[in-house]
Amino acid sequence: MNAKKINEIFTRFRQANPTPTTELKYHNHFELLVAVILSAQATDISVNKATEKLFRVANTPLKILKLGETKLRDYVKTIGLYKGKAANIIKTCNILVEKHNSHVPHTREELEELPGVGRKTANVILNTCFGEPVIAVDTHIFRVAQRIGLAKGTTPLEIEKQLVKVIPKKFIHDAHHLLILHGRYICTARKPKCPECLINDLCEYPNKTRIE
Repeated sequence: MNAKKINEIFTRFRQANPTPTTELKYHNHFELLVAVILSAQATDISVNKATEKLFRVANTPLKILKLGETKLRDYVKTIGLYKGKAANIIKTCNILVEKHNSHVPHTREELEELPGVGRKTANVILNTCFGEPVIAVDTHIFRVAQRIGLAKGTTPLEIEKQLVKVIPKKFIHDAHHLLILHGRYICTARKPKCPECLINDLCEYPNKTRIE
């Protein structure tokens, strides 16, 4: 896909949604970190339902540690893989308290040292909390980027590197959220809503759906 077309795609996305952001609900960096850890293989809706109650009673590393792993599990048990996630959150809270004065670190290396935090989660925090021009490639972005024709690859890291290279710098910060939202609501996995798509004429997907 040529640079002119890519620029037009993101120009349209931005015009339709000038201030895109995550649909996870949070009030501070720590809350977002917990929410993103919980969101692995889970929907934002399910995470928001659980964290709404959790964050009322515990929204700092010390408060989570005081709550304890057993009670933490009770708050997040409606989320898939909740036992492992609860264990990781407790371990992460210990590290935040001991090494970072209860603050969420803002380097990739320090973030990826936290249990339950991989490259994708680190990128979400770097982008959303600290304004870094990085792209967290989740399943939506992995699918959408290839379907549209923005990038091709077999791993999220390959897609991430290509997207950072081809997307104009002025759009990089918001590209993560713009692509996720597009994949979640329009360019869906099983049956993309091509007739409703605002970049239908730019997209290079050969099997576009039609109005039935």
